[in-house]
Amino acid sequence: MHKIQERKDIPNDMKWDLSVLYRSNDEWMADFGKLDGLLNEFLAFKGKLGESATLLFDALKKDDELDRLSEKIYTYAHLKSDEDTGNSRNLARIERVESKLSEIEGEISWFEPELVALPEEVFDKYLAAPELAFYKRTLEDVKRTKSHTLSAPEERVLGVLSDTLSTPYKTFSLFSNADLKFPVLKDSAGEKKELTHGNYIKFLEEPDRKVRKSAFSAMYDTYEKYRNTLAATLSGTVKSHAVNAKLRKFPSALAASLDGDNIPLDVYDNLIKTVRSKLPALFDYFELRARSLGLKKLDMFDMYNPLVPESNLEISWADACKWVFEACKPMGDEYCSVLRTAFKSRWIDVMENKGKKSGAYSSGCYDSFPYVLMNYNGTLNSVFTLAHELGHSMHSWYSNHHQDFHYADYSIFVAEVASTTNEMLLYEYLLKKNKDKSFRNYLMNHLADEIRGTVYRQTMFAEFEKLIHEKTEASEPLTADVLCENYLKLHSEYHGGFVKADKRVAMEWARIPHFYYDFYVYKYATGFSAAAAFSKSIIGGSAEKLHAYLGFLKAGDSMDSLDVLRHAGVDLSKPAPVKAALDKFAETVEQLSEGLSIAR
Repeated sequence: MHKIQERKDIPNDMKWDLSVLYRSNDEWMADFGKLDGLLNEFLAFKGKLGESATLLFDALKKDDELDRLSEKIYTYAHLKSDEDTGNSRNLARIERVESKLSEIEGEISWFEPELVALPEEVFDKYLAAPELAFYKRTLEDVKRTKSHTLSAPEERVLGVLSDTLSTPYKTFSLFSNADLKFPVLKDSAGEKKELTHGNYIKFLEEPDRKVRKSAFSAMYDTYEKYRNTLAATLSGTVKSHAVNAKLRKFPSALAASLDGDNIPLDVYDNLIKTVRSKLPALFDYFELRARSLGLKKLDMFDMYNPLVPESNLEISWADACKWVFEACKPMGDEYCSVLRTAFKSRWIDVMENKGKKSGAYSSGCYDSFPYVLMNYNGTLNSVFTLAHELGHSMHSWYSNHHQDFHYADYSIFVAEVASTTNEMLLYEYLLKKNKDKSFRNYLMNHLADEIRGTVYRQTMFAEFEKLIHEKTEASEPLTADVLCENYLKLHSEYHGGFVKADKRVAMEWARIPHFYYDFYVYKYATGFSAAAAFSKSIIGGSAEKLHAYLGFLKAGDSMDSLDVLRHAGVDLSKPAPVKAALDKFAETVEQLSEGLSIAR
């Protein structure tokens, strides 16, 4: 029976090197101890922001200093916690820093209200002051959001409560990653394996339909046991979003979430409308998939197994790194040089181990590597995940090396662009490199599934997220029955006549962590759409367009998200990029149909 390894048994060269942040817990504790001193230095400016532009500059610089150290302390704690979510020492460290940062957030909550309360003539004078030229963008944003900024006492209350209000998500995360246990199953070779978040998709890629169904059933039957608890955690998170929006005088939680990136509501609504208008192409793909598998109707456990099973490769970690590196060569020498550093300097935590956070991500801070957490399993999907997460990390590296700390943290709205651009480069590299028909079909199948999962599926999630927030805002309870009923209805609308899903899929909402992220998922769909346009330009060999794209990576938060993308050549305020990405999907489905010689 295959067992998940303990953390201590993973080779060091397959683990990230966090010594760049702190070589020991004692070093971390020493920095933690500096927070109170920095906080008191910042608090010395309270009540004085109207005195002069120079004093405000000093206050903003001190705020950056406190924020930078807080970010470094938090990053180490959360990365250590994610190595093994069941480790009590790691858990105590992250809980300690989260509690401290919540306290600090409450203590500094006076700052923006005091700025907002300055007489208009004083604020406008500051906007024009040479001493504050560096912070002009920040001050303009403060002025833009003035109507949603509360009084200092109110902001302090919300700041102090921030850690408490995150309890539903933390409960879900610990339950799902550390406490929830799945059955032991047999794979196609008859080998017993414990089902985990990390190997679930690999089970769904198995050629034996009984194995796929067994994994699907085991996953959702396990979640079904805790349906009411999980409905309560999700409802708690949605309620906190709704309350925050109401207190800040936003018309909805969605409006409040989009306001941070200064994104118009039309961008969200147009995404849903555009994707719904392109559902026929998705239904064509489901028909193709059903015919290829010899099925009249698909189930959800039929969505991941490759249509070309003979190309279902087992890819070594070394080959995965080589493929991603070669695929990124069109990005230029500097980009590739940094990628070499990523592999050699242990930016990446590679293997699954007991208690490790599931999935994959890129995370770091201004004073660390932009680390990557993986649960690498040797599949082509896992190689694409590596390309994806390194795209995030390269975005962070460029931003951190070309922006001051204050403007280095790029908006979440653009966060999925660089990652998906890397995926598209890997796809085109592998397609060009391989002439074998079955492998090319495999790749086209992969791209079709990628667009299905990133644009169609994430937009379905976005529509569900909007729906459950609207129900909460209308004082409708989010019981498990309500969540299941509405999820199943929406799921049916997005899957058409060639999919007859097992009713267990109604519980899928219970295992999606992104529903706790405050309207994050739509950014995958918009990000993919931008990435499709960028990768096409880069592969086309235009030096000018590559320069524009690298400028996007370097821009950080130096301008609004939509403007950063416009400067690089993509306008997401219009439906055109999403339509183009879904036209690429329709084209890929048609090519795959021809490659598989399956007529519709």
